Amino acid sequence: MTAVEQAPPAGPPAVSTPAAPPARRDSAGRLRSASGPPPTGAARLLPRTVAARVRTLTAMSLVLLVVLLGLGWAAVANAREGVRVIGHDAGPQVVATGDLYFQLTDMDAQLANALLIGGAAGGGRDQALARYEENRRKAGDALLKAAKLADETTEDNTARDVLDALGRYERLAGQALLLDRQTPHASGPPSQKVTDLYREATDLMKLDLLPKAYNLTLDNGTLVRHTYEEKRSAVLMGRTGLLVAGAALLATLVGFQLYLAKRFRRLLNVPLALATLGTLVLVAAGALMLSGQASHLRKAKEEGFDSILALSRTRAISNSANADETRFLLDPGRADAYEQVYLSKSQTVLYLKAGNLTQYNSEVQKDLSFEPGRAPFLGFLGTEANRPTGSAAREAQLADAMDRTLSAYQKVQANDRRMRDLVKAGQRDQAVAARGTAAADFTAYDRSLQDLAGMHQKAFDEAVEDGDGGTTGWYAVLPAAGVVIALLVLAGVRPRLAEYRWSK
Repeated sequence: MTAVEQAPPAGPPAVSTPAAPPARRDSAGRLRSASGPPPTGAARLLPRTVAARVRTLTAMSLVLLVVLLGLGWAAVANAREGVRVIGHDAGPQVVATGDLYFQLTDMDAQLANALLIGGAAGGGRDQALARYEENRRKAGDALLKAAKLADETTEDNTARDVLDALGRYERLAGQALLLDRQTPHASGPPSQKVTDLYREATDLMKLDLLPKAYNLTLDNGTLVRHTYEEKRSAVLMGRTGLLVAGAALLATLVGFQLYLAKRFRRLLNVPLALATLGTLVLVAAGALMLSGQASHLRKAKEEGFDSILALSRTRAISNSANADETRFLLDPGRADAYEQVYLSKSQTVLYLKAGNLTQYNSEVQKDLSFEPGRAPFLGFLGTEANRPTGSAAREAQLADAMDRTLSAYQKVQANDRRMRDLVKAGQRDQAVAARGTAAADFTAYDRSLQDLAGMHQKAFDEAVEDGDGGTTGWYAVLPAAGVVIALLVLAGVRPRLAEYRWSK
């Protein structure tokens, strides 16, 4: 045998192991094994690397910051618009037209006084005419102001119609006064021709001039009410949105801080901590500012504007009722109608249940004392007595002013009863004289209404001033704070990303 054949070594045969599949790089450039199953579904959208997570948290923080700033900006804009309309646009226009309504009624009242007094020596005809001219001038000024503030075609047209009707009224009033001078009388009713001219003039006032003047007040009063409801609601919703967005941003920044501390073994990321603190301050300051703006709008509307408008109407209606007393004496042919109208206007001012004027006067002379918010009477004065007043000191001040007003109103009604009793007793001349002596009491009552309105005007002016100042600078604060917070977030993230790239 030339060759020796060797046997294979004893033992089990060797088993070959397949080579591991080559590694692949992921989207971030890191090596990963190809053996693991690829992510599916929503998991594919989640960041799977540290860098991706850092970038995602950064983007979330910046997006929430933009949302926060946008909500704050919109809320500030709504607050400023509400203050502008209520305090500088429609609100003052309503006050101007409310004054116009009073001056128109007083013009007609003084015309009636002048015609009733006639040529009686020392009767006060010259004083009545002087007041008529003063009210005519003030009415023209108020009308021009209302027309200037009008920002809609309908309001401008109404103002022009009032101006035209006022011209026609003055022409009729002038004719009545001229004819009355040509047919002088000591006191009591003038001639029938003068009475007819006055009837035409006062009907024009009541049926044309005053309704149109009230329409100006009504239109702008509705605008104030709608603006208040819309803008105050928007401010409160903006405050809620600001708090929600701020809480979300704070939670994101705190979570970001904790993630970086755990992943990079850093106890505190100073820029992110400062960004968190800045966000907290911004949200707290913004919420307080918006709460204040909502309060200023409420105070301007409910404690100021509403009362000013109501008391302006009270003055006008009271003055018109006072003129009805003169008309009662001036025009006996319409005496019953004027007496009924007087009762209706009196109950509009202060409502007490009564079937006729005698019963009403008896009810008025009873005790009218009240607790704030619990007045036992209705009408304009009842609404004012029951209106929220804010602080206890302000409540006491307004209650004291209302007590003086009620006391003066009782004197006015007592004088009216005395005058009508004289007429029923056939003592018309004494009734006319009583009207003259009662003028001082009505003047005191009217002054008490003006004092009450003045308190509400002060509250209105203060609320508008506070509203104007409450948002000062916020259009600069919001973007500046946003830029600072964004830069702090980026400053906190950039070194960590650089450190991560270096560590790879």
